[in-house]
Amino acid sequence: MFYFYNMIKIIILGAGNIGTHLFRNFNSSKKTEVVQWYNRSLDSINQYKKEVPVTNQIKELKKADVYLLALSDDTIPKIAKQLKHLKGVIAHTAGSVPMSVLNESDNYGVIYPLQTFSKNRDVNFENIPICIEANNETSYQTLFELASALGNNTNKINSEQRLNLHTAAVFVNNFTNHLYHLGDMICKEQNISFNLLQPLIKETAAKIENMTPKDAQTGPALRNDKNTLQKHQDQFPDPDIKNLYLYLTESIQKNNEQSKL
Repeated sequence: MFYFYNMIKIIILGAGNIGTHLFRNFNSSKKTEVVQWYNRSLDSINQYKKEVPVTNQIKELKKADVYLLALSDDTIPKIAKQLKHLKGVIAHTAGSVPMSVLNESDNYGVIYPLQTFSKNRDVNFENIPICIEANNETSYQTLFELASALGNNTNKINSEQRLNLHTAAVFVNNFTNHLYHLGDMICKEQNISFNLLQPLIKETAAKIENMTPKDAQTGPALRNDKNTLQKHQDQFPDPDIKNLYLYLTESIQKNNEQSKL
């Protein structure tokens, strides 16, 4: 196996949620050196210029072992085309963008941390699965070493698997959080504290550490408790929320029926 005996030199491109977290962690790691930070707007990164050189010009990028594109999905292919002359590994961090958008470079890959990121909330990378893909063994080993500088939970995942994993992540994270938001709205309308639901939220999440989500399912939809289901529906003045409730109820019931076949 190939190992870096010197620190891996990185340039981070992008200063959004994930780019900022990657900078903080790589900049504090003894295994990596952030030699530069690129962002289209310098306003987002000027506060760090005493720690690392910053730029908003692609042509000013320095030499590095890895150029890490922590950019929006639409921006990745455009920026990647401008980096094809560089000798380091070109890698992006997106869940739904195929590795092939980087194929004009000699060495390229993906390093995808499977987590939700907000700039003002710290995360522990030791607990985050990091999915790696590369176009050749040398690039893979470089990205493996880079991922290992963040944590120990590294996984070899191809583009198709990563897209499906990202889709699953949207269901369990983004959609679930939206349902939290709707629950919060219902509570506020009745002057009830959303904090009363926190133990329930935590227990639901804790259960699926030892049970499958299907086995952990409870509630009036699963029981086909028609009286309760109707009472809930009668509460909703917003037809969109009512339709969402009905759709999710039907989805639970259909999946439960299928599991009995």
